[in-house]
Amino acid sequence: MRGYFAIGVEGISKSFNLGNLVRTTHAFGGSFFFTINSELDYQNIRASDTSHAAIHMPFYAYDSVENFSLPNDCSLVGVELMDEAVDLPQFKHPLRAAYVLGPEKGSLSPQLVARCDHIVKIPMKFCVNVGVAGALCIYDRMIALGSSAERIAHRGVKVAR
Repeated sequence: MRGYFAIGVEGISKSFNLGNLVRTTHAFGGSFFFTINSELDYQNIRASDTSHAAIHMPFYAYDSVENFSLPNDCSLVGVELMDEAVDLPQFKHPLRAAYVLGPEKGSLSPQLVARCDHIVKIPMKFCVNVGVAGALCIYDRMIALGSSAERIAHRGVKVAR
């Protein structure tokens, strides 16, 4: 995949969700993972992060939006179900991006929304699990930036009976 990406969450409270999202980020080749204002410790997510992502990519824990920082020229992309947000399938992903999702039962804080360079939404009727939302964003990025070969049409393989 061209460029790099990171995934983060603000105010996450369920260790299984955090572990799932960290593992997905690692599986798709994320460069780093971060939390903002989370009471969860990475050590508590081992049951759902079976890839041991912290060995393979940096994990940053920020105690507040004010202390949060990103590498130079890295765009912050908020993922939030807001009227003014761009639908994910129409979004042009930056080459260097950090995607941030909100807590399980809530939204990104106004302070974090103000820090975002872009806000995107996944076009659906209601919010889904934070791990699913993160995976959809990563997959859309992968497809949009051309890291996969062009799709081909074929009938598939016939199964012998």
